[in-house]
Amino acid sequence: MPPVRRAGTGPEAEDPEYAGQYQLEARLGSGGMGVVHLARSPSGRRLAVKVVHAELAEDPEFRARFRQEVAAARRVSGAFTAPVVDADPEGPRPWMATLYIPGPTLAEHVKRSGPLAPDATVRLAAGLAEALRDIHRAGVVHRDLKPSNVLLAADGPKVIDFGISRPSDSELRTETGKLIGTPPFMAPEQFQRPRAVGPAADVFALGSVLVHAATGRGPFESESPYIVAYQVVHDEADLAGVPDELLPLVERCLAKNPEDRPTPDALMTVLRAVRGPLSPVPHGSVPLVPQQRTPEPHSLPGARWGQDDGGTDTHVKASAAAAAAPADTADPDTAAPDPLAPDPLAPDPADPDTHVKAAPEPEPAVDQPESGADKPGARRRGIRRWALSGLAAVVLLGAGTVVALRPFDATDSSGGGRPRISAATAEAWRPWTTGLDVGKAAGSGARPAFCSYGAGALYCALRGVETARVDPDDGRVVWSRPSAAARPGDGATVSVPVVAGGLVRTVSPDGGRLRALDPTTHRVRWSRDVSRYQGGVYSSGDTVLLVTPDGVVTAVNGTTNKERWSHRLPGHARPVFFSYGDGRTAYAVTTAGDGSHTLVTAVDTVRGTTRWHASLSGNLTPAGSGPGGVLLLTEADSRTSTAAVVRYDPERRAARRVALSAPVSALSAVTSGDRVYVLGTDGGLVAVDTAREGSARARLWRLETSVSNASPLVAADGRLYFSAADGRLLAVDARRGEVLGETRSRGGAAGQGFLDLMPAPVVADGKVFATAPDGTLFAVDGRNPAGW
Repeated sequence: MPPVRRAGTGPEAEDPEYAGQYQLEARLGSGGMGVVHLARSPSGRRLAVKVVHAELAEDPEFRARFRQEVAAARRVSGAFTAPVVDADPEGPRPWMATLYIPGPTLAEHVKRSGPLAPDATVRLAAGLAEALRDIHRAGVVHRDLKPSNVLLAADGPKVIDFGISRPSDSELRTETGKLIGTPPFMAPEQFQRPRAVGPAADVFALGSVLVHAATGRGPFESESPYIVAYQVVHDEADLAGVPDELLPLVERCLAKNPEDRPTPDALMTVLRAVRGPLSPVPHGSVPLVPQQRTPEPHSLPGARWGQDDGGTDTHVKASAAAAAAPADTADPDTAAPDPLAPDPLAPDPADPDTHVKAAPEPEPAVDQPESGADKPGARRRGIRRWALSGLAAVVLLGAGTVVALRPFDATDSSGGGRPRISAATAEAWRPWTTGLDVGKAAGSGARPAFCSYGAGALYCALRGVETARVDPDDGRVVWSRPSAAARPGDGATVSVPVVAGGLVRTVSPDGGRLRALDPTTHRVRWSRDVSRYQGGVYSSGDTVLLVTPDGVVTAVNGTTNKERWSHRLPGHARPVFFSYGDGRTAYAVTTAGDGSHTLVTAVDTVRGTTRWHASLSGNLTPAGSGPGGVLLLTEADSRTSTAAVVRYDPERRAARRVALSAPVSALSAVTSGDRVYVLGTDGGLVAVDTAREGSARARLWRLETSVSNASPLVAADGRLYFSAADGRLLAVDARRGEVLGETRSRGGAAGQGFLDLMPAPVVADGKVFATAPDGTLFAVDGRNPAGW
């Protein structure tokens, strides 16, 4: 069906009513290439249809570029872009239809609500790095990545508008004398050598986009595009306001020389460490506009540079290129440790059974009551480079956030023991739903709470509440300890309360102070300044492990605040710690920058001695411990997808690798006995029995749950539990791989969407506790998922 023109003389008189079989319902946006419409397919599916301007349809060069856009969009169509549904680049009015994705662009969100919080910026960076990996893997260079081309969808950011992208095998070349792109987000080579632009230009643009997301402005700004061009090529980027945890990454993305920029794979490796994907650490959320409002523009930018964040197809004459004359583009800071460069880690020649003498327990360095004058030290804005090594680079988001390596005590959620519940309690107990009522205090609306269980109660934290004790029988809030209000860009984050040693340990929102609270009165039993550890704070049973940026590990008694031991671990620059069971053993992990091998040291957390030490092949991340002291790990491939599960037996010093049938872009992994369960970003759930010989026999089942952006997995009592982004709680039979039940959706209020992982459920006493985006905390009977 050919397009039918509207009658009249208004601005939409030239708009068609149909594009092919798709009826156009409303304008979403207009730009230099055409108009984007909200449309409906014959089946009722909502689409975004770009129809080119009538005058451009007569331009052969434009048609060639539009055909290229369609081809590029089709090549990369997938999880991180708007999938192409249909197109007609040869029609009288060329058009392309993609799946409509509700949600604002990053540019719109920042303009309306201000910069993203640091944790949300990290999450955005991870999503965009993954998107660029897939785009480049398809052989396409976007060449115009900018805030208005990033959609903030409920399941993560989407990259759109491939209007000036170019497949690497394309013969189409940029016209001499014209530079096509948006100057504040263009790489130096786009001004100097536009015919030689490659994937590294997109990485440069990613760095600029992250600066915009974190600060509300770009790293290079001026009223004139020519001055911006000069700044991009010659000047140092303005990174004031960029979170410290992202500074090294952004600096490398903005390197003048394309060869000095990291690849998307390298970015994903470092960001995986920053985010800690296998840890139930919350990340900031990005509120989305209400979905029932007029649909948001599909972000076809304006034709002029300077409108919002710039317009697609901006043509800057050759004089801009002249202003951006070639300069020395080598990175001058070559002496500084490079967090994103390969740093092969040689196996430690030391005897794996070497024992380190434990240090005596001196008086606590800090053991003082809270006072109004006792303020954590400010974040150190001057830190620009870190000594990082692959996944061991950074694990925590924001300074001081505690990763609850074992966030519950020995009777809680991730063990395989039978639930402890009396007949009387089982008879009287009923499911409940409650709210912690802190939305107004937090200043940011409803947020899901991150909870743990111990000492017969739930302990939860969320924005505005450092810790609250909740009665697991009826959901009553026994006491609540407020925290400072979280404001966009202040670096505040939420730590999971850790219940161990008869106390509840928390970290202040700014990450500067570790506190131990009395579980009954919530009074502070002890407090310690941890700002100098810059996020290297880990809990392992009743021990707190503190790691300085230069790799010194200090163990503190979590009950008394007394230091137990302090020393470096051989071979580890700055180790990441994982802990399971009673926490008496913690695993220090450092992965080589090239992912070729991983150093693991099992440490006695009380004495500081080494139980065993091994250099294992591959890019490995611990998932849990198994029978007989074996360590179960997941192995990432060059694309950072989980490709295998590894079982390491320290007694035999033997490793067994079980390859998955297909790599999984993993959100989390959990163990139960000899089994490892891996949950992917697309909702695929895989079960592997590491005790079985041969990969084919070890692969037990795969279940497609279609749940994206899920919470970390929890294994308990023969079942797997996890939450969906819409607030549903799901239970899966761990033996058969079947969904046993799920609760109703508990999405947030209109306009709230999340780029962060959902909090992990908590399983204890025969009950399952979960939180939802609408701010509610609820409990269901863990013995009867079918009745949820």
